[in-house]
Amino acid sequence: MGFAATAVTFSLFALAAPAAQAEPQTSLNERPATCAVNQLNQNRFSECQDLSARVNVVENVRGANVQVGQATFTIKHTMTLSSTSTSWKETFEVSKAAITGKGNGIGVQVAVQSGNGTTATVSFPKGHTLDSAASGTVTYRTAPIPKQKINAKTQTTYRYTFTKPGHTLGGFSYHSATYRCDNYYGTSGCAMTEAPTAVSMIGLPRIDEAIRNLRAKGGRYGDPHGGPPLNWMINDAQKNKNRTAVCNLTAPPAMKAVGRSSCDEYPFASTYQGGTGLPANQRTITWVDKKENDSQGGRITNWRRTFHVMDHDPFYVIA
Repeated sequence: MGFAATAVTFSLFALAAPAAQAEPQTSLNERPATCAVNQLNQNRFSECQDLSARVNVVENVRGANVQVGQATFTIKHTMTLSSTSTSWKETFEVSKAAITGKGNGIGVQVAVQSGNGTTATVSFPKGHTLDSAASGTVTYRTAPIPKQKINAKTQTTYRYTFTKPGHTLGGFSYHSATYRCDNYYGTSGCAMTEAPTAVSMIGLPRIDEAIRNLRAKGGRYGDPHGGPPLNWMINDAQKNKNRTAVCNLTAPPAMKAVGRSSCDEYPFASTYQGGTGLPANQRTITWVDKKENDSQGGRITNWRRTFHVMDHDPFYVIA
């Protein structure tokens, strides 16, 4: 009687929708992402992945594969990136398995791989079996990034291999959330690219007012309270086309008379929803004084630097 195969099944639920999490923050939030069973939750600089796994022990009995044992366990990852460093560490825990039949004595080995300039090195007890719990770490290092360089997105691949004396090898793999490192503004750091952040227009009276008026009429793009996110765009030529498409106008005399001669557009020209990319009822322009427009530009630059917001990244606008 010999072991035919280690049949492995696992469940890894889809990323929770950002709107179901806490409202996007405008200040750097280094607190870990919240954890939930069979979910991968993330914010801009951290993730928590909590999943269930099961190893079925199958033996060939008189020509038929028969399940003779099972080991059911959980794996929990917590990863925190840094806005000012391209090196970080992840911890993970493999629980003690619930054993049935011949599910005891199953050895587990863990391997990891990252990419696009980032290397990952795993530390996990050698010879560990699922009969007890164990903890491991993954250490990340990224090669120096030149200024204004953006590394391509990547993610960690985790590969689990299971062994049992006298039985055949089996295993499974899964992934972390997507992350990316850059030195676009002269400060190297990394962020979770699919986790929206938010920039605030509060305190910019005319710009803030225009966005709130648009939302009151049903223009919901970029609204953190249930609207779809905007996506940042790094393309100066297209940005200029977007701005010209909606702001190639002269301020009305009444606006000029009160110093509001600068055209401001929403969604921003530097987004994939900018210009005429959305229907007219989902966009707006307003006339502001140049100082307010300049203040908005500085605010957006500081926000992008802090949160490492790059091309295609989703975000919300607080108004």
